[in-house]
Amino acid sequence: MATERFEEIVEDFAFLEDWEDRYRYVIDLGKAMPALDDALKTPATKVEGCASQVWIVPRLDGAGRAARFDFRGDSDAMIVRGLIAVLHALYAGLDPGQVLAVDAPGELGRLGLDQHLSSQRSNGLRAMVGRMRAIAQGALAQA
Repeated sequence: MATERFEEIVEDFAFLEDWEDRYRYVIDLGKAMPALDDALKTPATKVEGCASQVWIVPRLDGAGRAARFDFRGDSDAMIVRGLIAVLHALYAGLDPGQVLAVDAPGELGRLGLDQHLSSQRSNGLRAMVGRMRAIAQGALAQA
């Protein structure tokens, strides 16, 4: 289960044969995201388990199972900021149940990221996915 925007990224990755080009593409995705206001970069929004500084600020439009998931994020590392953009493409607009149903390792595996990220970056990506799942679980618990 992937969003249309994520499918576009998968298609773009298939078109780019060289991993350096793919890294540049991910970095460009991150550069295109709006910056997160420094006031939102708090301990409550910081994602633990990432080698870089990472902040995720969730937003649910609606309530319970009908809510639509969205978030803003930022990082002090450009490649990680790009990974946040990839996750945004994967999850934004889904309802909390759909967020939980996403096979993030499988979907991200379609990009080959699991084979081309350092272990620290991979751990950070897993931590960000864990944060998305926790937010979705919290939304469902309030339903």
